[in-house]
Amino acid sequence: MKILEKIQFSTETNRGPEFAINNLLKHASTIVGKFSGHTLAAIGISCGGPLDTKKGFILSPPNLPGWDNIHITKIVQDELKAPAFLQNDANASALAEWHYGAGKGTNNMVFLTFGTGMGAGLILNGKLYTGTNDNAGEVGHIRLAKNGPLGYNKNGSFEGFCSGGGIKRLAENIISEEIDNGKKVSFIKNRDELQNLTAKKLADAANAGDETALKIFKLSAKYLGMGISILIDIINPERIVVGSIFYRNPDLFKSICNDIIKKEALESAANVCEIVPSALGESIGDHASLSVALNGKQLQEL
Repeated sequence: MKILEKIQFSTETNRGPEFAINNLLKHASTIVGKFSGHTLAAIGISCGGPLDTKKGFILSPPNLPGWDNIHITKIVQDELKAPAFLQNDANASALAEWHYGAGKGTNNMVFLTFGTGMGAGLILNGKLYTGTNDNAGEVGHIRLAKNGPLGYNKNGSFEGFCSGGGIKRLAENIISEEIDNGKKVSFIKNRDELQNLTAKKLADAANAGDETALKIFKLSAKYLGMGISILIDIINPERIVVGSIFYRNPDLFKSICNDIIKKEALESAANVCEIVPSALGESIGDHASLSVALNGKQLQEL
């Protein structure tokens, strides 16, 4: 798949859906205008859930405040005069990796987002599986421990241990405790700096050998292994593709994650399952939306 033109802009969620949608339509119209000699065949929209993908509604995603019952496909279709299709971002990314990336050639594959949140896209028996009402793959909601960082409105959840926000909250707890015990942390001068801490800054510190940062990622890797073990036991996939934070820092996770899988997952299922980083990397969002456009009609029939 070749991307011919791309425009990137901030959603600025504090300004509400109308601002973002108007920007989206403006930039989309600009791109379509550059290819006026061609017919726009379809439009793909990849968005965090909850969604109603059949009817094309965005249903109040937590990361998009104010986006309540937005009939996004109709809005886009009316403006651009082409069929538009909507899909959960994890599902769309699974399609992209399955067709063009690390999941190519598989029949049973799981894609894990491991970015802002933790969600899964499921390819089962050669088809995307979305569930009864688009809620399949919400693995971030699985509770892995009685106590732990908050993720997906649940303490100790898969998302709490394995997402950008979850790792930050995990770090805040661990670093605060170490500061209270008089220990110095190389990448944090004082408690006030915790609010500006990011998963990237932590990863940079861990890759540089900082003990505290490594401790945080070792804990995240442990729970990644536990969550993946559950998926291996239930789904029996041949490949699990992991994006974002894992893709950028595989060496911080692989060894511990694999050790946990050996202990926790069924041996016969684990032996036929590869755990690999995303092949599409930072461009997965672009390929995800295009995959939804290319497969839109088939997705509507699921």
